[in-house]
Amino acid sequence: MQETLNRPEDGFNSMLDGKTILITGGTGSFGKSFARYILTNAHPKKVIVYSRDEYKQFVMSNDPFFAEHAEQMRYFIGDVRDCERLKRALYGTDFCVHAAALKQVPACEYNPAEAIKTNVGGAQNVIDASLDCGVKKVVALSTDKAVNPVNLYGGTKLVSDKLFIAANAYAGTKDINFSIVRYGNVAGSRGSVIPFFADLIRNGERVLPITDYRMTRFWISLEEGVALVVKALAQANGGETFISKIPSFYVKDLAEAMLPGCSTRETGIRPGEKLHEIMVTPEDSATTYEFEKHYIVYPQITYNERQAPDKSGRLVEEGFSYSSGTNSQWLSVEDMRERLVQLGMMP
Repeated sequence: MQETLNRPEDGFNSMLDGKTILITGGTGSFGKSFARYILTNAHPKKVIVYSRDEYKQFVMSNDPFFAEHAEQMRYFIGDVRDCERLKRALYGTDFCVHAAALKQVPACEYNPAEAIKTNVGGAQNVIDASLDCGVKKVVALSTDKAVNPVNLYGGTKLVSDKLFIAANAYAGTKDINFSIVRYGNVAGSRGSVIPFFADLIRNGERVLPITDYRMTRFWISLEEGVALVVKALAQANGGETFISKIPSFYVKDLAEAMLPGCSTRETGIRPGEKLHEIMVTPEDSATTYEFEKHYIVYPQITYNERQAPDKSGRLVEEGFSYSSGTNSQWLSVEDMRERLVQLGMMP
């Protein structure tokens, strides 16, 4: 794992002791992993799972790990579209991690009004409720698709990012800050290319479809995604976008890793899809700082003295961009095969 989750020097674990943390979309893959982390490494007063699917909450509450921590767990049925319900859930909460969103690109294209209600209206509701309820830190999950968006999902997440950054202007004298973490599809997540290939292989397919032989993606594990949120909660002063340094891979190499010697066919890039994932644009380079294991994009407009860049980092060169197509770190076929085995994703 690239980031070390248990970082005593970050002060994160002790920061959570006796505190209440709410996770919107908490029954998702990220939410469950993040809840496991904080229950394992700290002693929170409460971990509140806020989501709209009662069955997923039932399944999560009966997981042996979460059942063991039942005294600290709370399951709150609600939708981020409902600001009053969010306020009820956030009252007395110290930290909020906003992971709830409509994420499927085709579904957002076909249901644009619903995507806007959840991803934009829901983001504003989380901001308003957090400001009104005395929350100390809010971290929102973003996506590479919010950078130079070419589909509605990306567009709604770009607006969401802008809302969370601007929310720092409304804090006034309140002890609260809002920040963002950005990464692409988590390796092995639902709807991503790894389970897609795995299903084809299990069904006997020996020719795997590649949309474009030039296509690249970043590789990030669920644990690395959790580590990035941990870093943001521990270090954010407000308005930052945290981005991990992670390796790239060619999708055609992934096919070879999952089915050695396979044939492939190029099917053409799909509507709303990019050839490469982009995390930092050249336009952001003026306020982007590089650190050992991550980048931070600072807001171009700051609202208080706390938002000054951390000068322990290095300002990137003018015109710098962070793209999966021009990355300095790459995974080989053998690297990916090893990681797939670790993830239990080899068909």
